[in-house]
Amino acid sequence: MTTATTPTTALSPNTRRLWTRSRGLLLALLVLVITGVALAALQSGQQHGRLDPRSPDRPGSQAMARLLAAHGVTSQVVTTSEEVAAAAGPDTTLLVTQPDVLTKRQLSELHTATGHATGRTVLLAPGTAALEALAPGVRAESPVDISPRRPLCSSPVARRAGTALLGGLRYTAPGGATDACYLIDGLPTLLRLPASAAGRDTVLLGSTDFLYNQHLAEHGNASLALQLLGAHKHLVWYLPSLGDPSSISDDQRSFLDLIPAGWNWSLLQLLFAAVIAAFWRARRLGPLVHERLPVTVPAAETTEGHARLYEQANARDRASAVLRSATRSRLAPLLGVSPTHAHTPDVLLPALHARLSTAGAEPDAHALLFGPTPEDDKALVLLADQLDALEISIVSQERHAPREHPDR
Repeated sequence: MTTATTPTTALSPNTRRLWTRSRGLLLALLVLVITGVALAALQSGQQHGRLDPRSPDRPGSQAMARLLAAHGVTSQVVTTSEEVAAAAGPDTTLLVTQPDVLTKRQLSELHTATGHATGRTVLLAPGTAALEALAPGVRAESPVDISPRRPLCSSPVARRAGTALLGGLRYTAPGGATDACYLIDGLPTLLRLPASAAGRDTVLLGSTDFLYNQHLAEHGNASLALQLLGAHKHLVWYLPSLGDPSSISDDQRSFLDLIPAGWNWSLLQLLFAAVIAAFWRARRLGPLVHERLPVTVPAAETTEGHARLYEQANARDRASAVLRSATRSRLAPLLGVSPTHAHTPDVLLPALHARLSTAGAEPDAHALLFGPTPEDDKALVLLADQLDALEISIVSQERHAPREHPDR
């Protein structure tokens, strides 16, 4: 078997053409990746360390923590309900930075941990759920814009601080509220509830901006924050974390529970439509239709094309099987073997040995016609040559064999 060399363009796609077709898509993907990385970097720079006393970023609170430390107040950062229960002892201030992200279980544990200890609890922009658990009777009203505002109350803390950056949520205070300051339309954005039987009061703040590093030095923000958070010598800074085991709600629903009921019927209809379409497309095909090819392909070109495909795919097993099968099919009628037994070793090989024994040359016919796959291309070419030699020897014997004349 011989292999023909062909131009490179017939075996592999044109590199320049592939680049021309795909460069637009690659450029779009590159722009998308760069944009995503840039947005992620910008957003991480803005949101990293929000209200975190260890963060020096603009929305962080490291400046507040240092100010408290300068006045003898120690700060302890906690991220789980268990840590809050262990740290919120007597005469401590507990600052809850994001009460609205706490689950009912966490709010209940927080209420239990602070209900029997003296001190203060400061809630930053608590919503309805947090108020029901930690400040019963207080309602959150519609928020307003955050801007410098005057105290408009008689509280010594607010009067000493003066104008501060407040706003956000407003609260409807119960009749027993102690301090209601920084009023907007008659509703306070700073509300201090009276101390409980255990001697612990609660402070509600409608916004958190005055605690940020970027705003702490403005107006009376630092004075107000220092008086509210520095009332006791120890401050527990609670930053809720998703890693808290208590953050998993008991009544958490699965994804399927969130799908509206109407979608179930829609999905069922789509399933029936898909089954019907499958039956429709899988119908039995009709008989084959013979049609003439638009061009005539010579058999030699077809054989050469198959050989190239086998070579490209390293399909030596398939190529050797085709060569051996074709040789056995051509040898069978020459040896007097029926075509049905041409590929049966027990029938073909004895006839072949009988013919070769008369010629005095007996190659390993079994390995040649039914042997293993050649290990490399060189062995495949050798196999093709040996099969050609075997077939030529049988054909030559057939031509030179004496024939009896009918009149004898």
